[in-house]
Amino acid sequence: MGNSYLEVVDRAAIERRVSELGQAIAADHEGLNPVLVGVLKGCVPFLADLTRQIDIPHEVDFLLLTRFGERGRVSVAMDTAISLEGRHVILVEDIVDTGLTLSALLRSLSVRAVAGVKTVALLDKVPRRIVDVPVDYRGFEIGDEFLLGYGLDWGGRYRNLPSLWAVMDMEQLTDLDATFPTAAFGNGAG
Repeated sequence: MGNSYLEVVDRAAIERRVSELGQAIAADHEGLNPVLVGVLKGCVPFLADLTRQIDIPHEVDFLLLTRFGERGRVSVAMDTAISLEGRHVILVEDIVDTGLTLSALLRSLSVRAVAGVKTVALLDKVPRRIVDVPVDYRGFEIGDEFLLGYGLDWGGRYRNLPSLWAVMDMEQLTDLDATFPTAAFGNGAG
């Protein structure tokens, strides 16, 4: 297998950083009862851990987005169940890449009469940015590598890895099950 995959952020580093982000969000939103809005599906592990680190009253809801066409037009496939009008909203993303998705989300929220919007992303892929967007709370700044784990997937799989892995050989993705190290799952089972 060689060096096809490399663990770039281990479980302990993720836990530490998510705790720090939760504490910062709680300090900045004391008395505001914010709504954390997770952008499905990749945010789920991050949001689950983050919400446990925010020790002030808050609510959690979700959005599901779809992309259409070559230009990647974004639309909302599933909207929040909670009304966001007059609320302090914290958008929770697994990764901010080009900024196009986050930009579309921020435009969408601007017409909903929210009290305020902040963004939190586990990963910020700054080198790929096309649109300048705010990332108010950033877990880790990363380069242009393709990552798996902790919510990030390949074909809907590997979101359950407890750490983040860089794919060093993109050709290996076609045969990922046969080549990915079973130790990545943390329990020795692949």
